[in-house]
Amino acid sequence: MNIALGVGGGIAAYKAAELARLLEERGFVVQVLMTEAAQQFVRPLTFAALTGRKVITDLFASAGGEETLSSAVEHIRVAQDNQMLIVAPATADLLARFAHGLASDFLTTLYLAFTGTVVLAPAMNTNMWRHPATQANLETLRRRGHHIVEPEEGHLACGMTGPGRLAQPERIAAIASAAAVQLRDLEGERIVVTAGPTEEPIDPVRFISNRSSGKMGYSLAQAAAARGADVVLVSGPVTLPDPYGVTVLRVRTASDMRQAVMEHLKDASIIVKAAAVADYHVANVASRKLKKTAMRLSLELDPTVDILAEVGQKKGDRLLIGFAAETENLVAEARRKMETKNCDMVVGNLVGTDGTGFEADQNEVTLVVRTGDVIKLPRATKLEVANWIFDHALKLRLALHAAQ
Repeated sequence: MNIALGVGGGIAAYKAAELARLLEERGFVVQVLMTEAAQQFVRPLTFAALTGRKVITDLFASAGGEETLSSAVEHIRVAQDNQMLIVAPATADLLARFAHGLASDFLTTLYLAFTGTVVLAPAMNTNMWRHPATQANLETLRRRGHHIVEPEEGHLACGMTGPGRLAQPERIAAIASAAAVQLRDLEGERIVVTAGPTEEPIDPVRFISNRSSGKMGYSLAQAAAARGADVVLVSGPVTLPDPYGVTVLRVRTASDMRQAVMEHLKDASIIVKAAAVADYHVANVASRKLKKTAMRLSLELDPTVDILAEVGQKKGDRLLIGFAAETENLVAEARRKMETKNCDMVVGNLVGTDGTGFEADQNEVTLVVRTGDVIKLPRATKLEVANWIFDHALKLRLALHAAQ
């Protein structure tokens, strides 16, 4: 799910950085919008580093600082691309402009074009909060169906004590998650995702593995959970934290991963095999550490179990999504894998491309689909790519059912 996070001007703007982090952890894709006043308290670079996306700060300037037609209507695109608008802190001025339909900057103009769920977290001086004008504006916004996250009481930056302090980011994130329930298009789905590499031991201290970081698989699990799915993530050895709201099963070898996948296959409606499973394992694993000598050492390798092919044989009416990391002939290789493994969709990406693929935070993939479609997705964060994959997976399932 995509969220536009508007940051208003006020000392509480620094808390919006923590809110952005919490929303990302919950699997949301966050696009930050900052008012001119907000930039006096927190720099846009802070939010760009947290979300991996350009921060929008001006109604007309594009990413390169030039005024273009596309930048002039960017508020329309952002309104269409996001399902929720959160404003934190929402100052008294912003509440007034929202209530009266005044559009003088990007955030207030976006608000008028926005048709999704709106969550407002006010923060201001106690007297400003209690003023009849502010309370009347809040009542107007409540009547529109907006969620108001009431400010907390406490010592304020102005020196007063009373209501007006921005709610804790954890509370705002929880309310946003609850509001997103009505938008959960994966509600009722049981999704199994595999991620990361496997490690095939050579001896007690050495192993064969690959460069997979697990970031794509973890992003898929995050995205699915945020959209309401019951997610089981079967993860090879990685250093990533568990995604929010996801059951994580940590495994080591290809054999371990196969066992975990097969145990949960019967309950799954969608299987996403994003893991980079080792193709070979050592035939005779040494029971003791192999000592270095001047002699050449040869290892005898046997093929590992083909988990994707086995799932393809047993999937029934489940949706099966595979991954193909290639160095050439991407579409042809992805199509070959789709046919030989009985996948419904294969996500292909060219490894070795600067800034994408293994270990990177962004990805650029091509979807090869059972219907014959080949869909090239733009470069984006892995969480954005994950959401696009599920968007197309749901469309594919409808097409497959319609063809039956």
